[in-house]
Amino acid sequence: MSLLTRTGDFSPCNEQALLARANSMAGYSLGEIAQFLMMPIPANLTTQKGWVGNLIETFLGASAGNKAEQDFARLGIELKTIPINHLGEPLETTFVSVAPLMANYGITWETSHVKYKLAKVLWVPVEGERSIPLAKRKVGAPILWTPSAEQEQQLKQDWHELMEMIALGQVEKITARYGTYLQIRPKAANGKALTEAIGENGQPILTRPRGFYLKKIFTAQILHDWYQSLKQ
Repeated sequence: MSLLTRTGDFSPCNEQALLARANSMAGYSLGEIAQFLMMPIPANLTTQKGWVGNLIETFLGASAGNKAEQDFARLGIELKTIPINHLGEPLETTFVSVAPLMANYGITWETSHVKYKLAKVLWVPVEGERSIPLAKRKVGAPILWTPSAEQEQQLKQDWHELMEMIALGQVEKITARYGTYLQIRPKAANGKALTEAIGENGQPILTRPRGFYLKKIFTAQILHDWYQSLKQ
């Protein structure tokens, strides 16, 4: 069995083509996929944390790069790789989008980047335990997911609560404990990066950039529901 080859327009033309390409990766190691794409494999992920995601994006033909649009904007689908342990549980939180700390007046849940990014997600599980050498970590079967009404309602509630704290100048008080499914955490390459935000007295302050992340309890639910559906 061989991996898919690049032919013509490398970006999948429809949802079925994307799923077929994602399914073709299942069971292969990161090393095998990297060899197929002729991409170098880093010794570790310490200095190249985004390497796994970039590898999967390249193979699947994602086109967004660092732009604030869905990875497969034409199809309305976002791509998320998710590192899992041997029990199929997520090992870390999942970044969704940058949190707007300034000029956020008038933004609603319906027009937010969080809702846009989570409208439909292609989850690609990847073995992430450190005991497994990077090149030997295998890719799992993809999951094409859209939030249920209940899931979206909770995400919306979390988003409103967190955005209200930002608007009230309480960004420095927000910790990862806030939110049921969605949380806000610092998002920067290092602690020296600063951006403008609103202080408690309405004055501009400098603080670390923040990002919206999905908590592990939420992504674990997505994975669990999918595993259960396979048993039915």
